[in-house]
Amino acid sequence: MIRNSTIARLHESWQGIRAAKDGSTTTIFALAMVPVFGLIGATVDYSRASSMRAAMQNAVDTTALAIATAAPSQTSDQLHSSAESYFNAVFTRPDAQNIHVSATYSAANGTAVVVNASATVKTSFMRVMGLPNISVSASGTAAYGMSRLRVALVLDNTGSMADAGKIGALKTAAKNLIDQLKGSATNNGDVYVSIVPFNKDVNVGAARYAASWIRWTDWDAANGGWQLVSLPSWPDAASAVGVPQWNGTWPSLANPVILAKHDVDDDNRNGDDDNNGKAKKTNTWVPNSHSTWNGCVTDRDQDYDIRNTVPDTGIAATLFPAEQYSTCPVEMMALSYDWMSLKSKIDSMSPNGNTNQSIGLAWGWLSLMQGSPLNAPAEDPNYTYQKIIILLSDGLNTQNRWTTDEPTIDARQQLLCNNINAARVTIYTIQVNTGGDPTSKLLKNCASDTSKWFVLTQANQIVSTFKQIGTNISKLRIAK
Repeated sequence: MIRNSTIARLHESWQGIRAAKDGSTTTIFALAMVPVFGLIGATVDYSRASSMRAAMQNAVDTTALAIATAAPSQTSDQLHSSAESYFNAVFTRPDAQNIHVSATYSAANGTAVVVNASATVKTSFMRVMGLPNISVSASGTAAYGMSRLRVALVLDNTGSMADAGKIGALKTAAKNLIDQLKGSATNNGDVYVSIVPFNKDVNVGAARYAASWIRWTDWDAANGGWQLVSLPSWPDAASAVGVPQWNGTWPSLANPVILAKHDVDDDNRNGDDDNNGKAKKTNTWVPNSHSTWNGCVTDRDQDYDIRNTVPDTGIAATLFPAEQYSTCPVEMMALSYDWMSLKSKIDSMSPNGNTNQSIGLAWGWLSLMQGSPLNAPAEDPNYTYQKIIILLSDGLNTQNRWTTDEPTIDARQQLLCNNINAARVTIYTIQVNTGGDPTSKLLKNCASDTSKWFVLTQANQIVSTFKQIGTNISKLRIAK
């Protein structure tokens, strides 16, 4: 309609010019109108073509991302068909004609899929100048393999997760995420995932009781029993005055903690200590065998509790204190691409105990690091690595190694969050707030940015939130 009325007005002007007596005026005006008319037409037509090209570019980029994972297993014809079908589904421009789509796959220097598209758009004005169509084209590339993902799932297993269907929704969401991440991997090792269930403690595995990075001081003092142990005989009566002394050494005990001792006359005839050279016995605290440990560890000494410092047997504060926490969560799982085992670990989670987000977050960070204690797989210098932590909790902090004061615990955790973000590890945080708790400023401030912070009010929202996060982090494997 706009085109027809404009042409009609120009035609009327042209007729007026032809009726003019001055032929030179007619000629000059006519010649001047040609470039003006062409400029107006070009502006309108090229604007439409530019809009179409932008839509086409978005479509080829989306198509390349969608078909790249399956490309290695497809023939050329199958790849072309996949590209054409997906492109036509997302590119909805009725003014586009002669659409052509092609796709190529290359395995050199990582998996790469290139999608090319072209089309023509009819002109409205420029056709008068002999240009009835404008050609547009776009190209999109999805290159898998030059970027790799390492993801730590730090998941609340506290008692309150049993309420409102939260633990069930979390298991479904986490297993779905595992499937998403598996789908984004072309080869083994492209994506690794660790799982860190937490409550007040983290369970690093009872089988690790002989690990050099565990500190047993507190555990030995709390787990054991008093035993009568024979001592060597007194040397003579004089030396028995005051602090007892005896010949030889203490009995050989595994990691003894001597809390008290009481001498007993071994002949048990009159109960007195006659110091007559006879062998004596003493009540000695004997810790349980470390093999009876349930695998739980609590926070490291400050300030190692907020750092990823490699444990050093020469510095006791860097070691991880063992604790026989009665509601120890299920054992964590270090980085792996054994997808079935990862999902089995998620299924085994059970809600119990108090909330200490900090220790879960600390072990999530440690699981991404090379070296002791968890020894993440070595990184290939030919690839870039994206390290990500997803922290989900349904409550506020209630207890750590030192206190039950929430503000004090939160202050330590904020320092930990700051250090993780400074190390360029991306943190997603999710508060599942089905019980009307205050919004966690701590979790909001812990997230790497506001787009990575979620507050959920229903358990079923965990599933959709994990799917959204899975989509976002899968795109980190793509270089366009």
